[in-house]
Amino acid sequence: MQPLTVGLLGLCHLHPRGYMRSFESVPDFTVIAAAESDAAVREAFAQDFPLRCYAGWREMLEREPLDVAAIFLPHAACPEAARACAERGIHLLVEKPMAASAEGARSMIAAARQAGVLLSTPYVWRYHPVAAQIRQFIRDGTLGRVVGCEGRCAAGRLHRYVEGHAEWMLHKSLSGGGPMYNLGVHWIDLYRWLLNDEVVAVLGRDVKVNQEYDIEDNSFALVTFSRGTVLALDISYTVPAAYPSGRDLYLGLRGTAGVVSWSPSFEGVDEELFVCSDAPGFDPPARRLRFELPPHPGYSGILTVLFLQDLARAIRDRSAPPISGEDGLRALEVVQAIYRSAESGREVKL
Repeated sequence: MQPLTVGLLGLCHLHPRGYMRSFESVPDFTVIAAAESDAAVREAFAQDFPLRCYAGWREMLEREPLDVAAIFLPHAACPEAARACAERGIHLLVEKPMAASAEGARSMIAAARQAGVLLSTPYVWRYHPVAAQIRQFIRDGTLGRVVGCEGRCAAGRLHRYVEGHAEWMLHKSLSGGGPMYNLGVHWIDLYRWLLNDEVVAVLGRDVKVNQEYDIEDNSFALVTFSRGTVLALDISYTVPAAYPSGRDLYLGLRGTAGVVSWSPSFEGVDEELFVCSDAPGFDPPARRLRFELPPHPGYSGILTVLFLQDLARAIRDRSAPPISGEDGLRALEVVQAIYRSAESGREVKL
């Protein structure tokens, strides 16, 4: 079968270069074109990758026979571009969180459904073997009933978006919000998947340090799921520059029978999961499990490659996407509820 042709919409983003390496590792895809209005960014990208590059994505859609649009535009601009692609029968891979509002995400989902094209968003942490092991511990009762969870993601500082030609990320009208909007969605989606449950209420608080931009630097939330599990989120752009890899990541779950604790390495190559359980037959009761992932170039290493492989199969088989637009919408709705709660000082129910 011929590879599925891919066009990139937007290059003023931290991830397109990484995704090029990921796409190169999946024979089912070939990236043939890119569109970016910033001439300097566009020309630099064209020098590094042999693509046809356009100043506008509309011109690219007119001229290129695309099967898939990979959208890396400012979040506020994603819905319009996604709808235009869907109307042309082009499948959609939209970088999270998909839009600057839940309304925008819903319009994309409706357009994709009407056009009969696939819409997916890359929450690739679901593909991590440690995440899969935690999910199995939950399912087989190793943790008992999960009562509480923690999620911490402090990733870089504001200047990395300026240096990466993505300063729009620091303007709420274009991005939708700060670290909870851009980073917190990862953990919200992952915990939805791990717990196989939906969020019913949130209580949020923001702490703003910078005076230059209108987004928060630090966002905190208590997130309650329908079966009573409470997730504490600590999401930030204020990690010390000296921190290893510039990212402080943590996930933990506590149940009536056991606990798990994981501090992911951003490179995702060498991982350790601590688990302790009183569940019958779980011997030894405390363990440190080692996971070695093959090193791989590209965004999020092998995780994105596995996601893209599933995405290609779904497109060819006309089956459900590995991670749906509805999944993206759920995470977005939770984040927006957290922001409403932070503004009002009150719990917000979903």
